[in-house]
Amino acid sequence: MQVFISYAPKDWEFARSLSSQLAKRGLHVWLADDQVFPGDNVWSRIGEALETSRAMVVLLSPDSVRSENLRREIEFALGNPNYEGRVFPVVVRPTKDIPWILQKFKVFDGKRNMAQLGASIAEALKQVA
Repeated sequence: MQVFISYAPKDWEFARSLSSQLAKRGLHVWLADDQVFPGDNVWSRIGEALETSRAMVVLLSPDSVRSENLRREIEFALGNPNYEGRVFPVVVRPTKDIPWILQKFKVFDGKRNMAQLGASIAEALKQVA
C-alpha cells in the first residue's frame, strides 16, 4: 500500500525517519522531496501521488498547519473514498492550530520512539485495510 506523507519543509527529517520505519513494515511511502525531481511539474507529481496513494500521514507542526498546500492535500484525502479511515495525523511539534477536521481522528504523538510510531501507524493501517 502506498502512503502519502504530507509535511512542511521544516519537518523533512522527521518525515524521512518515519518513512524509513514504515518502509521496514512493507509500506511504500511517497515523499515529495524523494519523488519530485528538477524539471518535474511539482503539482502534477503530487496530484499523481495523491491519486495512487491509499493512506495519508499528516505531520502537524506550527509550520505545517499554516501551509495551504497541506490543507489541500488533507482535503483531497478526506474527499476521496480511497483514504477512508486511513488518514493519520502525527504531532511532530506542539501546535494549538490542528485543523478541526483532523481532531476527530486518532492523533499520534510524534515524540514517541520512531520505531514505535511506525509500528503503531502500520498496525492502524492493518486494522482498516
